[in-house]
Amino acid sequence: MEITKNSIIGDVLDSHPETAPLFLSIGMHCLGCPASRSETIEEACYVHGADADELVASLNAALK
Repeated sequence: MEITKNSIIGDVLDSHPETAPLFLSIGMHCLGCPASRSETIEEACYVHGADADELVASLNAALK
């Protein structure tokens, strides 16, 4: 599974729970909230003031 900015956070966490610390490290402490289940990485990064491209690169690097 390649992760993109359009990937749903809930789907990423379901497939790769080991990526949770990467989300937490940029301030996304609401991983269990209902919104995160249907939010894209890009949407969440916008809300949290984070760089979506940087997070996606980190997530994909962690999966290799």
